[in-house]
Amino acid sequence: MNTPSTYQQVLFVGPGLRDGSQGQAFAAALRTLRGAAPNERIIDTLHSFDGLWQALQAPRQHLGEQVLVVDLEPASDSAYLDWLRDELARRAAAHPQAPRLWVTASALGRRGLAADAVCAEVARSERHLPCERVAPVAADPGWEHPPAHARHLFLCTGPRCVRRGALARWKTLRRHLLDHHLVETPGGVLLTRTACQFPCNRGPLLTVYPDACWYRIATDDDARRLVDEHLLGNRPVAALLIHPPSGGLPDA
Repeated sequence: MNTPSTYQQVLFVGPGLRDGSQGQAFAAALRTLRGAAPNERIIDTLHSFDGLWQALQAPRQHLGEQVLVVDLEPASDSAYLDWLRDELARRAAAHPQAPRLWVTASALGRRGLAADAVCAEVARSERHLPCERVAPVAADPGWEHPPAHARHLFLCTGPRCVRRGALARWKTLRRHLLDHHLVETPGGVLLTRTACQFPCNRGPLLTVYPDACWYRIATDDDARRLVDEHLLGNRPVAALLIHPPSGGLPDA
């Protein structure tokens, strides 16, 4: 299927695009680069995808309108993109004037909110993926079974840990885990963000199960060390451990 040379609507979609300094800076840079285009919208999915689903239900000027969804999810991968494309197609099909939907293929959100890179990707229409006839991924669990893993990592993204750098640690952890082919593979890990785990004063906090190890990962070097020594070397990193009192939670 040939990609369109122009789109009637472009939707920039991802978490944190409205609130916070990064989202505000991204929106300002986007306006500088692309102007205040009436057919372009920024949709923040931090709390839900409702804004995106509603945008697809908006009245259309004509049948077969071409819409590009610019994916800015920081945890995006091929399985996520296939889910998103399939979900977009099903949602759009319920509209009496169903738009024809396309999605950017590059993992833009994993590189940070760089408006220049995002604009360059929007212009590369030959790289955009249609939201039609999405083929199942061979390794896709069908969203019915837990992915393969040996350990489960829980990174706290409660308010205090976020203010201490938890989101930056998330990016470093995921990147280093991917470099070592440890994400959702046999013998690898499942990395999950959580709400507050306590103890807040020792964050950014990460727990490793079934090892029952509690860690403070204050820097990117700490995150990489945890991967290298604990997950690859099977040696808990004593210098980063938070030791709980006997029979209780870690002491703060």
